[in-house]
Amino acid sequence: MIHRRSLLAAGAALPAAPAVAQNTRATTLRFVPQANLSVLDPIFTTATVTGNHGYYVYDTLYGVDARLTPRPQMVEGHETSSDGLTWRFRLREGLRFHDGAPVRSADCIASIKRWCAREPFGQLLARVVDEWSAQDDRNFQVRLKRAFPLLLDALAKPDSSTLFIMPERIAATDPGRAITEVVGSGPFRFIAGEYNSGSRVVYEKFDGYAPRSEAPSWTSGAKVAHFRRVEWHILPDPATAAAALQNGEVDWWERPHPDLGPLLARARDVRREVTDPNGRLAVMRMNCLHPPFDNVAIRRAVRLSVLQEDYMRASRGDDRSDWDLNRSLWPRGTPYNADEGTAMMPGDLDRARAALREAGYANQRVVVINPTDFPDIGPLGQVSADRLKRIGMNIDLAESDWGTVVQRRNSREPVERGGWSMLHTTGGATAWANPALSFLVRGQGLAGWFGWWSSPRAEELAEAWLFSTDPDRQKALAGELGRHAIEDAAFLPLGQFRIRTAFRRDLTGMLEGSSPYPWNLRRG
Repeated sequence: MIHRRSLLAAGAALPAAPAVAQNTRATTLRFVPQANLSVLDPIFTTATVTGNHGYYVYDTLYGVDARLTPRPQMVEGHETSSDGLTWRFRLREGLRFHDGAPVRSADCIASIKRWCAREPFGQLLARVVDEWSAQDDRNFQVRLKRAFPLLLDALAKPDSSTLFIMPERIAATDPGRAITEVVGSGPFRFIAGEYNSGSRVVYEKFDGYAPRSEAPSWTSGAKVAHFRRVEWHILPDPATAAAALQNGEVDWWERPHPDLGPLLARARDVRREVTDPNGRLAVMRMNCLHPPFDNVAIRRAVRLSVLQEDYMRASRGDDRSDWDLNRSLWPRGTPYNADEGTAMMPGDLDRARAALREAGYANQRVVVINPTDFPDIGPLGQVSADRLKRIGMNIDLAESDWGTVVQRRNSREPVERGGWSMLHTTGGATAWANPALSFLVRGQGLAGWFGWWSSPRAEELAEAWLFSTDPDRQKALAGELGRHAIEDAAFLPLGQFRIRTAFRRDLTGMLEGSSPYPWNLRRG
C-alpha cells in the first residue's frame, strides 16, 4: 500500500510564505486555487480549475439554485410552444461584454453551438435541434425535431463543462482548438497582462456588470462583486499555502491538504467549511484506443485490483469523516447511486493477476500520467502504479505538473509517440448525477472524453433515459447504464470525498456550491 507523504508536524516551522503587499487588503481577495490554471478555455477542457476560472469571467443563460433547479440568469425568461418543439428566449437588457460590445442573440447561439460540439449533454441536445435562429439582438429561438425535456437543465449545467457565453467572434473558434482571448460578460474581467501560468492569475471587477435582483444561490441570482481585484496565487507546496493563510498573506485556500487539517483547525483566524456537501468522486480512466487497454478483458482485470480504501487513505488520510467507499459511477447523494459491491470491485490482487494472464497481457508498457502538484489526484496515480506492478503490469509512472497532464491527455498517439495509458481525476457529484450530465458512463468513442471508450449500448441507454417520462423506467435504465460502464471499466470509481475549504475568519458571504464562487464575498 502507498502511504501518504509526511508533511510538517503541527506546530513546526513552516517555509516562508510569499510576500504580499497589505495596502490593498480591503479591496483585494487573495485566493490559492486547487491547481495551476494552464488552459484558459472552459469549453475546450473539463479541468475543474478552468471551470472555476470561467465563473469569474463569463455568465450563463441559466444558473441553478441549491436544489439544482434551473433559474434565468442572462435571460429574462422563455416561452415554449404547446408541443414543446419551439423555445423562445429573451436576453436581459443592458448585458455587455468586457470589451464594451453588447451581448447579442448571435453570441449566445455561437456559444451554444461550440459547447454542443464538445459536451456530452450538449451533444444529446444538438441531435434534436432543427434550427437555432436570432429574431433580433435580444431574442433567439430554438426549434426542435422532438421535445427535449431537459433543455433548461442543459443550458444551466453547473460544475464541469458549463455553457459560458462568449462573443460570437471568439465562440466561432474551432471546438477542437482552445481559445486564447478571454472576454466574457461576467462579474470579473480577466487581466491578461498579469497572467503568469504557474504563478499568478488576476481578475478585476467589471463595473459594467448588472447583477440580478434575486438572492444568490449556487450559480443563480445576484453575482455581486465586493472586491475590486482577485488574485490567484499558485502555491503547489501545501505547507507554504498553509503558512500564507495563517499569516494573512492569502485569504482563502480552496483545497487544503488533509495532513494540514489539524494545524488549520487550531489556527485562531482561520475557518474550515464543507461548502459542497455532496463532495467529489475520484476515478481512474484507461485509454481505450491503444494496447493494452483497448482489450476490455485487461481493463476488467484492472477493475478486480481496485481497493478503494487504499486510494482514499493515500489521498485523504485515515480520518473517515470526510470520505466514503462508493463502488458506483453514480456518486453518493445523487438519485441513481447504488454501490455495486465487492463482487464487481473486490480489490483482490490474486484474482486480478490471474485475469490479466487469461486476458493475454503481453507486457505492454503502461504509461500512467500523474500530477506532482495536485494532492487530491497525485496519490491516486501512485496507488494504481503500485497495485498494477503487483499484478504483473509493466508500469511507467510519468509524473509532471498538472498543466502538463492536462495537455498530454489530449494525445491520441500510442505511448511510443508520447501518448498515455491511464490517468486519474476527480469531479463534483452534481456534475455526474445522471446520464445526460455524466461523461463517466457515455460511450461516445472519439467524440467523448479523453480515453475514448466506445459503447453503442451505453449511448442507447443514455438516450432512452433522456426521453423516458417514467421515473421508474429512468431509474432502471440508469442502473443498467452504470453497471455496464463499470463492467466494461469505462471509468473505475476510487471513492468519494468532501473538501474542507479554509479561509480567514473576516471573509464573509461564502456560498455553498460545487465551485468556489467569487461573488457575494466581502471582508468583515
